[in-house]
Formats: sequence, structure tokens, C-alpha cells
Amino acid sequence: MTTRSAFDEQIAALQRDLLRMGVFVNESIERALQALQQGDRKLAEEVIEGDEVADRMLIDIQQRCLQLVALQQPLARDLRSIATVLKIVTDLERMADHATDIARIVRRLGLSGPPRPLADIPRLAQRVQEMNREALEAWVSGDSERARRMTAVDDEIDRLYRQVFDELLQVMQTDPKSVRTATYLILAAHHLERIGDHATNLGEWTIFQETGELEDLNA
Repeated sequence: MTTRSAFDEQIAALQRDLLRMGVFVNESIERALQALQQGDRKLAEEVIEGDEVADRMLIDIQQRCLQLVALQQPLARDLRSIATVLKIVTDLERMADHATDIARIVRRLGLSGPPRPLADIPRLAQRVQEMNREALEAWVSGDSERARRMTAVDDEIDRLYRQVFDELLQVMQTDPKSVRTATYLILAAHHLERIGDHATNLGEWTIFQETGELEDLNA
């Protein structure tokens, strides 16, 4: 195998492992949301325990990226590909942290069934998960235009978050007994909104990888 071929294979292996991490993080988000919506403390604990897996994936991919930069001195598009992996892996790890935080909310609430009121959290969760999958698929396909469409979805998620916030605030004002649960649900909705922001970041880094240009999709 030539030096160039070996280098290309190392880049491809990094990208495969990044995609594997993306799938793992998406599953963690889905399980955390399932735990919240069903009040499943056992599932929540499994999500919390799995956070270490995402941390190990992050460290492994970061170390390999830095080794490639130090030993191979890549130029132009190769360097952009490595830089993109470094940035995306950080966003994925932070998404996993938010999933873990949602699972910890289930633990703190001590639920034995679905929390009430959920407001529009299920709808918000659905759109965040769809956006995250779309962002990963845009990166895999190198589709800059698809990545740019993250902006419209992020705007929708922001609107849904504000709607959930307003609905739960109204609940707290009319039913003092619901304040604790509603407060934690607002916090869970905030974690979902932040996951959406990180998905938007994936879109930005996809554009950078393909064009070399940095675009702010959160502007």
C-alpha cells in the first residue's frame, strides 16, 4: 500500500468511526427521551452509564486526528477533512452530554410513569431527532445545500422551545403543585434546543469541509 493510500484509509477509518459515534449519540438521545416521556428510571440510568462510551469515542478520534496532523502534515482538503472530524466529534459528545442531562432529570423527578404535563415536548423531541439525523446524512453525503437547510429547522425548533416554555409557565401559574415537574420539563426542553444547535453546527462543518468556507447557520 502506498503512503497516499494508507493516509486515505486512515481518513476513511476516522470518518467511519465518527459516523458510528453519531449513530450511538442519536440512540442515546432517543433513549433519554423515551425515558422522560415514559417515566422510565431504569432506562434513564442506562443512558447515564453510557455517557462514558461517548467520552471514550471522543478521546480516541481526537487522538487519531492529532496524530495524522503531526505525522502526515496534510494539506488543503485533507486538512479540512481532519478539522471537520475534530469539530463534529466535539459537537456529538456535547449532544451525548445533553442526552445524559435529560436522563438525570428523570432520575431527579423520581417518576413511576409519564410526567404531566408534557406540553409539546414530544413534538420538539421529534423535530430535534429528525434534524440530527438530517445533519449526519448531509455530512456523510457531503451535501452543502442540504446542510444549509438546517437553518429553517433550527428556527422551527427555537419556536417550539419557546412554545413549550410558555405552556409550562402557564401551567405553573395555574397549578402550584406542578411547579417542580414543569421546571424540570422546561430544563429538558432547553437541553433539546441545545442539541438542535449542535446539529446546526454539524451543518456548518459540512459546508466547511466541502467548500472551505465558514458559514454561521445560527445567525
